[in-house]
Amino acid sequence: MYSAFYLSKIKPFVILHHLRYRTIYPKDSDPPTFYPRVMRVPAPEALKSELCERMDSQTSRSGSSTSSGRTSVIDSLRGCTLAGVRIPKEELRKKLTLPEYMRLAMKEAVQAKNVEANTMTQLYQAAHSDGAEPPELPESPLVVFINSKSGGRHGPELKARLQALMGEEQIFDLLVVKPHEFVQYGLGCLEKFAALGDSCAKEIREKLRIVVAGGDGTVGWVLGCLGELDKHGRLPVPPTGIIPLGTGNDLSRSFGWGGAFAFNWKSAIKRTLDRIANGRICRLDSWHALISMPAGEELDTPYSLKATEEIPLDQELEVEGELAEKVSCYQGVFYNYFSIGMDAQVAYGFHHLRNEKPYLAQGPISNKIIYSGYSCKQGWFFTPCSSDPGLRGLNNILRIYVKTVNSPEWVQIPIPSSVRSVVALNLPSYGSGRNPWGTLKPEYLEKRGFVEAHADDGFLEIFGLKHGWHASLVMVELISAKHIAQASSIRFELRGGEWTEAYMQMDGEPWKQPMNKEFSTFVEIKRVTFQSVMVHGE
Repeated sequence: MYSAFYLSKIKPFVILHHLRYRTIYPKDSDPPTFYPRVMRVPAPEALKSELCERMDSQTSRSGSSTSSGRTSVIDSLRGCTLAGVRIPKEELRKKLTLPEYMRLAMKEAVQAKNVEANTMTQLYQAAHSDGAEPPELPESPLVVFINSKSGGRHGPELKARLQALMGEEQIFDLLVVKPHEFVQYGLGCLEKFAALGDSCAKEIREKLRIVVAGGDGTVGWVLGCLGELDKHGRLPVPPTGIIPLGTGNDLSRSFGWGGAFAFNWKSAIKRTLDRIANGRICRLDSWHALISMPAGEELDTPYSLKATEEIPLDQELEVEGELAEKVSCYQGVFYNYFSIGMDAQVAYGFHHLRNEKPYLAQGPISNKIIYSGYSCKQGWFFTPCSSDPGLRGLNNILRIYVKTVNSPEWVQIPIPSSVRSVVALNLPSYGSGRNPWGTLKPEYLEKRGFVEAHADDGFLEIFGLKHGWHASLVMVELISAKHIAQASSIRFELRGGEWTEAYMQMDGEPWKQPMNKEFSTFVEIKRVTFQSVMVHGE
């Protein structure tokens, strides 16, 4: 009845519709049972396996760059048809849940912002008093950070579901508890108990894994706070898995967690937690960005950038011309990309509209529709960004210096005059799963002096987008972006002229960057020595 020819002709959403409306989801069932219209008999297993095999084969033939763009659809279809081996709720809870005294002590430490709180001491003494039962060590302890505002209506529902699957005190809502507070006090509590001789706390601290339920910004926020552990020698740094609740979810896609929240998330969440508990460990580069600009102009910084005292630029690269006597400095860390130009201007307009009229942005689909409208309104497609069309290109205000793959010395890289946006990309996923750098052939890599791009290779891929139409073709992967360089360190130098301001963004957080006609603004990007520890979903 379900031939390969039939499956090859119908669209994915038709398959989804066909399967979903013949499915009954018993409470906590893994996998679901299928019921045809006439007889109450299970649907053939051949259909499910044939569907999955066909999706896998089509994905592999299209290459890795295309597969990342379809991840969310495929994962959602699999979530509806292949829930995998049944995972009993109580068994999972036992595997993930910390002993009660430890959960309560961590919660108390975070709330009191004090690892020496009296309640913590009382809980520890009660757990280790004569006659007390020894604590049961969980096999795969997890702590979850959830951005309950992400994912539309799913955020609060997911939070409640997670609390039912493990200790309620192991779920931290980022609207209430910030990740640095958990790192300082929650993990500090475990470390204190371990120092007192609690072998259970010591082993849990060593085996602990983190789950982040949110978008790329939320994941980056948590990773940045976990990175502080390495700075202070508080090892090991817990590996991080992801439940995607954002719009783009490029970090999630890059590490095998999909690009969208699963359709049948209530049953799929158990399998996701089990995958995070048992998934393989991999690494992720992070990049430090330093902005040095003439003092006097105020910068409305996003969360990812913080004002800091004056930090000198790399002395190996001399600056041409005079420097401002007084400068203002900002610094931050990014994981996905840093960009300058028209794409950042569009993102800036979109974010301001969403903040002013939040009722317009109720989910990923509505966000993308609004974003597309801003692409036209802000000049990406039709309107020049200055009075003279010859001044549209970034080469009029921007110089790029890099340390390339084959050279430890700074070199200046020419910018094509047609480029209106420059992006430095760390991941193989950008703009909701696209790979604008492309999958390059070995001959081309050798000719350009590039290496194959990976999230932990120590290099950023720098590419340019010419205008909206060019960007559109790149994003549907008909063509690759304009390859500019592959670099281990980057310095952007901007000076005003006809432009009084530029637009920048870092991991989706945009801002308006004022520029000076007399003195340059510098953005210097270097790799952070510590690599974030990630759990891969595949």
